[in-house]
Amino acid sequence: MTIDWIHFTPWLSLAGGILLGLASAAFILVNGRILGISGILGGLLVPRLGDIGWRIAFLLGMAAAPFVSGLILPAGYLEAPRIEAGYIAIAIAGLLVGFGTRYGSGCTSGHGVCGLSRLSPRSLVSTLTFMGLGFLVVFVMRHAF
Repeated sequence: MTIDWIHFTPWLSLAGGILLGLASAAFILVNGRILGISGILGGLLVPRLGDIGWRIAFLLGMAAAPFVSGLILPAGYLEAPRIEAGYIAIAIAGLLVGFGTRYGSGCTSGHGVCGLSRLSPRSLVSTLTFMGLGFLVVFVMRHAF
């Protein structure tokens, strides 16, 4: 195994993890809710009165964040992600992720960040499952094709 030292970003990754942890803790302290994206988005599919505004604001904030950071940070600081897949593969992947979050009662952020910090056994099983399967898929894709 070789490490791509040019794109290896342990300090940025650590900073991102710390920000995610702080955001999750603040969200549960202020709102009493878990910061799971699938749950926030899913709550808009069957909306309850008084529960729509914060969900839309949260999702709009997530969508606007890359544009705002592009305005604030120096030019060239962030590199746009490169996805080496066609639109059909991306659509299928998105559907599989949606199915997985529904089937697993939550997404990676909900289980991996919030669930594990609450010592949820269900979140531990879910996190081990999606991490293990992720490792397996990467291994198979790199060695079988």
